[in-house]
Amino acid sequence: MNAPASATIDWPDIPYEQWRETATFLHLASQIVGKYRLAHTPWLNHSWHATLYVTPPGLTTGPVADGNAFISLSLDFHDHVVIAEAGDGARASFPLKPMSIAAFYQSASEIVTTVGGSFNIHGSPNEVVDPIPFSSDLSDRPYDADAVSRFHQALARIAPIFDRFRTGFLGKVSPTHLFWGSFDLAVTRFSGRTAPLHPGGFPALPDSVTQEAYSHEVFSAGFWPGGNGADEAMFYAYAYPTPEGFNAGKVRPAAATFDSALGEFLLPYAAVRESATPEADVMAFLTSTYEAAAETGKWDRAALECPTGTPRIPRSLG
Repeated sequence: MNAPASATIDWPDIPYEQWRETATFLHLASQIVGKYRLAHTPWLNHSWHATLYVTPPGLTTGPVADGNAFISLSLDFHDHVVIAEAGDGARASFPLKPMSIAAFYQSASEIVTTVGGSFNIHGSPNEVVDPIPFSSDLSDRPYDADAVSRFHQALARIAPIFDRFRTGFLGKVSPTHLFWGSFDLAVTRFSGRTAPLHPGGFPALPDSVTQEAYSHEVFSAGFWPGGNGADEAMFYAYAYPTPEGFNAGKVRPAAATFDSALGEFLLPYAAVRESATPEADVMAFLTSTYEAAAETGKWDRAALECPTGTPRIPRSLG
């Protein structure tokens, strides 16, 4: 079945198998960039202090207070460069191109130092099996600039939908942000109740980090480009702790299914891209999976929910 023309133009094709090696490189590169923010930012609940944000050109740490300096470290997927910028106007960069992770790590350290920062990060990946320290990862890695650009275009379509979903909730809700450990764009709602201690067990990640992240009941939804148990780009949704009956929820659109191995609802990106209404389909997936979690988890929906926000119109209190 051919995709409708408008959907094909608006939602780029990002077949994971065609850029798997580049995606792996980008995942590790994002960890190096994200760890710079992590190293200099006080701990914020659920590791929100460590994440990256989608921007018109790519991904960024946002501003990082590094001693007396005020620095951002960004991946620019338009010009395919890594940029360090400081509050005093200092700027340094290096090109994104085929290279080793060790070379990326060294270059990132150099540009941060050039603009007045200190690049004293933890030097090994998290949430990957058999992690190789960045400085020891000497194998040449490919960099498919076109595939990376298309991935960024997908993020630029998805992030505003996640942001709109955030507005329909009065309770605690996360920003829309990219977790570089698992390399997924995510948004999370909280019931307000504490959760059972998480068992941990994620590769190359201290259990204390996982347990703090899941200290309270959550509904979390997101998007990853592939990997993580699925060899294609996917939207996902899960609840922790998983309420009984969650997997039987009436979830939309029709292409969404529950994966018992992952314990999550999944919606293939390809199905969204081929739809005549991709934005509506993603919003339906977010809303219906949340409703399944909130209903089976007995969340206080009357107290926590509100209509989806509208530009320039304050939330009605009547």
